Amino acid sequence: MVRWRILKTNINFVLCFSGQSETVTPSQTIITLVGEDVILPCHLEPPSDAVSEILEWGRPDLDPRFVHVWYEGQNHLVNQNPSYKGRTSLSTEKLKQGDLSLKLSRVKHSDNGRYRCFFPSENTVLCKNTFFSLASSGSLSLPTISGININTSRVVLQCESAGWYPEPELLWLDGEGNLLSAGPAETLRGPDDLYTVSSRVTVEKRHRNSFTCRVQQRDMKQSRETHIHVSGKLYFF
Repeated sequence: MVRWRILKTNINFVLCFSGQSETVTPSQTIITLVGEDVILPCHLEPPSDAVSEILEWGRPDLDPRFVHVWYEGQNHLVNQNPSYKGRTSLSTEKLKQGDLSLKLSRVKHSDNGRYRCFFPSENTVLCKNTFFSLASSGSLSLPTISGININTSRVVLQCESAGWYPEPELLWLDGEGNLLSAGPAETLRGPDDLYTVSSRVTVEKRHRNSFTCRVQQRDMKQSRETHIHVSGKLYFF
């Protein structure tokens, strides 16, 4: 009997044996950055040579659904979805070891979704749905801070950062790391699906007064921050 093993991924798969099925609850998520390469894992257990077999990586929500097809020793990409052209690959050496993992290069936002690793064998069919989610854009920018003098004692600081995905949060901190009370952040989503976030805060101009603008995605452990010092009539980084 051939069984499947998935590593480091959020999965929900169905094993199909003579009309019976078993569902396994998802457990983990693959996290990657837009623009980077990612491995969608799929393994035969126990390992066996799959080079001469048929393997299909697909996405049920696409038309055509084919992400990558391997047919009896070679790639068969005639019906590959155009959005994946030139960005998918399988390793022949790994296939010999029962490793059916797919390498997806230059990840895009549109790649986010449910993937199926489909491998029919002689006596049984195993079908597996693999899920992965993108962490953030690979083009995260450092926050930029600008200032507008209100009077001799106060200044309005504005912070902005672009290139985020998913939507981030923006925080203002004082010199001791305490949260400052600021107005609600403004978030804009561009045609490329990337978010730009901005916020303003009014602060006092004092000697050695320093502030930090931090943009972050807590779940993905991504953050960028910029510091500024405000003193007298001047504000500077």
